[in-house]
Amino acid sequence: MTRIEEEKQVVEFMIRLYCRRKEGNKELCDNCKELLDYALLRLSCCKYGDKKPTCKQCVIHCYQPIMKSRIKEVMRWSGPRMLFYHPLAAIKHLSREL
Repeated sequence: MTRIEEEKQVVEFMIRLYCRRKEGNKELCDNCKELLDYALLRLSCCKYGDKKPTCKQCVIHCYQPIMKSRIKEVMRWSGPRMLFYHPLAAIKHLSREL
């Protein structure tokens, strides 16, 4: 699996977790679907490819301000919970931020 594919998987886990547990939706709501589609598109266009840093460490901020705000909210809420729901993905992602 490539680095971009891994990042796509992690962001999808986080958005789905947020939508299900924080917002109480059984299915991905329209707002979360829009955010997921946007995040996946941005990752697909990432100029760093497999040398991509985590978004938090990236010097290029490719998200529009409103989408950046939304993804930060999702990540802030989902990040700590990822250790319980997807521990391997969370640990791998955290190790890249060190």
